[in-house]
Amino acid sequence: MTALNSFLFIAYPYIAIGVFLVGAIYRYTSSGFKVSALSSQFLEGKQGFWGVVPFHFGILILLLGHLFVFLFPDLVLAFNSNPVRLITHEGIAFTFGISVLAGLVLLMWRRATNPKVQAVTSKMDVVIELILLSQIILGCWIALGYRWGSSWFAADLSPYLWSIFKLNPDISAIGSLPIVIKLHIVGAFTILLLIPFSRLMHFLVAPFHYLFRPYQVVMWYWDKKAIRDTRTAWETHPPRNN
Repeated sequence: MTALNSFLFIAYPYIAIGVFLVGAIYRYTSSGFKVSALSSQFLEGKQGFWGVVPFHFGILILLLGHLFVFLFPDLVLAFNSNPVRLITHEGIAFTFGISVLAGLVLLMWRRATNPKVQAVTSKMDVVIELILLSQIILGCWIALGYRWGSSWFAADLSPYLWSIFKLNPDISAIGSLPIVIKLHIVGAFTILLLIPFSRLMHFLVAPFHYLFRPYQVVMWYWDKKAIRDTRTAWETHPPRNN
């Protein structure tokens, strides 16, 4: 068991991180414009909406929550020292977990029953969805069966993860964890490893800079003089073609 733990929680994380970095950089530089989630909204939108929205919003909140606990474990422990805040924290996290689970199940059902969506489905899509499904189920299981996960994550898993990034892995706290938590950790590194080979790659090239750029001006066939007037609310700089 010691040798297995050493492989799963020391060697495997470095393999996953290495494959992720090399694979993501290679794919971005060689075929960056081909990285896409291949949206199937135009194939079927109504059922997809009720799967996509709870899944994406839920998983974004959960990822940010896990990242925050990893980066600021002391703040999380201090926040959770109040029972009311701890219960509220856990309740919100579990709610978003159920949201992701419901959205993913609906998206998988849509993929399995809609011929148009099946036509653009690859084997890797199915593999990733099954791994994500197992991760969410394990996460909800942990939330129900091993309470106050944010606190023991901050106390036990954050130091372990930091030790990985500091190239001085310490798995002393991992060996005594329940098997369901170990599977959840291994699943997370597996997803990281598969990102360069799947549609999950698309989140690395998401146009987040659009959130901070000036809004785009769309010119219709209006009065040209009014449109080109630099005193209007649509322009912050004089048009170059004035």
